[in-house]
Amino acid sequence: MISRRDAPQWVKESGRAVTRTAGRLSAGARMLPDFLLVGTQRGGTTSLFRALAAHPGVAQPNFHKGVHFFDVHYARGLPWYRGHFPLRRGDRLAFESAGYYMHHPLAPERIAADLPGVKLLVLLRDPVERAYSAHKHELARGFETEPSFERALALEEERLAGEVERIRSEPHYLSHSHRHHSYLDRGRYADQLEVLYRLFGRDRVHVTFAEDFFAEPEPHYDAVVDFLGLPRWRPDAFERHNARPGSSLPDALRTRLTEHFAPHDERLAALLGEVPPWRR
Repeated sequence: MISRRDAPQWVKESGRAVTRTAGRLSAGARMLPDFLLVGTQRGGTTSLFRALAAHPGVAQPNFHKGVHFFDVHYARGLPWYRGHFPLRRGDRLAFESAGYYMHHPLAPERIAADLPGVKLLVLLRDPVERAYSAHKHELARGFETEPSFERALALEEERLAGEVERIRSEPHYLSHSHRHHSYLDRGRYADQLEVLYRLFGRDRVHVTFAEDFFAEPEPHYDAVVDFLGLPRWRPDAFERHNARPGSSLPDALRTRLTEHFAPHDERLAALLGEVPPWRR
C-alpha cells in the first residue's frame, strides 16, 4: 500500500479537497491541537514531526504536516482550522508543525488566545547552518530569486524593512519577504523564545537542539514524550528528512556569520541556562 506522503500530487490534492470539505461540515466533532511544533524552519522539524506522528498516542492533521493557520490562514477562522484534524477518538493528543509560527509577529499571540493550555515544541539549529539551508530551500522552491547566498544576506535588511510593522497593522497581510527571506532574523532565537515564555510560561515550552537530537535521538525523543505526558514509546528508527545536499558554506562567510550571531547565542545560552551545541 502506498503511504499518503508517497502518493502522486494529484491524489494528495484531491484527498485534501475532500478532507477540507468534510472537515468544515464536522468541525464541531473534531480535535484541536494539544501541542504544536512551532519552529524553527530548516531546523529538523520534519524529522521530529514524523517521529511524533508515529506515536500511537498522537494524531496528526489530515493530509498536512502544518496547516499554517496562525500565520497564513488566520482569516479563515477556527472552524476551518479544526476541520483539518481527525474526529475525536480516545485520548490521543493532536498536533501540527509550522516552522513559521515561532517567527511570525502575530502567531504566538493568536495561539495563546485560541489554544489555551497548548504546549509548544521548539527545535533550534545552528543559526549559520539554518540560514544557509534556508536559502537553498527557498531557492529550490522558487521563493528566492537571488542565487547568491551572500547577496541574499545583503538584501535582507532592505527586504524586511517595515514588514513587521505592516503585519501588525494589517493582520491579514502576508509578507513574502518576512516569510521567505528572513535568513538572519529567524536565527535570533532569544528574541523569539522570550515572546513564547511570556505568553505561555516556561513550563509549556520545550526546547531541543537539532544537533543533539540527530546525534542521539533516543533520550531527546523521550524527553519530548515525557514533556507531553505521553507514555514512553519509540519508532523503529529515527530518520533524517528534507536535508538539502549541496556545496558547503565558504569559511570566510561562515566566520563572519558566526561572529554576527555571537551576541544572540550568548543571550540564548543565558535564557536557557545551557550553551547551544554549536557554541560548545
